[in-house]
Amino acid sequence: MDHALGLARRGLGNTWPNPAVGCVIVKDGRVIGRGWTQPGGRPHAEVHALIQAGAAAYGATAYVTLEPCAHHGRTPPCAAALVRAGISRVVTAITDPDPRVSGRGIDLLREAGIEVVEGVRAHEARELQRGFLTRMTAGRPMLTLKLASSFDGRIATASGDSQWITGEAARRHVHALRMSHDAVMVGGGTARADRPALNVRGMGCLRQPVRIVVSAGELPELPPEDPDHGPLWQITGEPGVIMAQLGSRGITRVFCEGGGILAASLLRAGLVDQLVGYTAGVVLGGDARPAFGSLELARLADAARFRLVETRRIGPDVMHRWLRD
Repeated sequence: MDHALGLARRGLGNTWPNPAVGCVIVKDGRVIGRGWTQPGGRPHAEVHALIQAGAAAYGATAYVTLEPCAHHGRTPPCAAALVRAGISRVVTAITDPDPRVSGRGIDLLREAGIEVVEGVRAHEARELQRGFLTRMTAGRPMLTLKLASSFDGRIATASGDSQWITGEAARRHVHALRMSHDAVMVGGGTARADRPALNVRGMGCLRQPVRIVVSAGELPELPPEDPDHGPLWQITGEPGVIMAQLGSRGITRVFCEGGGILAASLLRAGLVDQLVGYTAGVVLGGDARPAFGSLELARLADAARFRLVETRRIGPDVMHRWLRD
């Protein structure tokens, strides 16, 4: 299952609106097939692995990070494909909350006489599938808020100079995170001031993220959609409405890169699921620009709390990742 989870991670940012799933097929102690959801969501991981395994799949065990689908969409159900291949045992991590599946895939397998083991590495699978699960259960994508700041929490000097607070290694890591999300989002002020490309560069990206600008005003000319730039969506409204709109369009994972007003509004609305910070060993002082706009907090108890899940050095900077309690 650990191997299947690793395969599933390869699909993050490439498979929306489908989940990124991994599958490993084992027989007589040997891996005979492995697969992950391909760009655009097809083929599914199970089909990818079954094609590789071929006739040897008969009597084998399939490890799948998410319950195999049981509904007819653009392709037949993966649960039925496992049955047809003669798989004798299926090990899953978590149940698919999609109402078209939600236990039906497991039922289909058991009705065919296949042994099913559930809940293996469930916690790890839920973390991996946080975006898809949030969209299925809350109707919105998972939201990651990224911040690159000085030691004293500033994102630019008083004059607006911000390139670059963090080093090259941290900036490359940001591109890797962009690649694992379906969309990159900024506010209109950031778009007008910086004219950001909002794409993934130097990483061999298979599917560029959607570029989202939250603004009701006129935007500067940004690169058109092409192989190096994803679709450009301009959207406006209250934070909850914006996130619901993105969920309805199939987006499961959003990477927000500011600015401060947009970041503050998302925090106030309780929509931030993950914080990723890059802190540099530089101090900019009290007249420099803060990372966030006003949060209108009267009491410390009202502040959103996040728990630290990862911290490491990246070049001369420190990266820290936090999940919402």
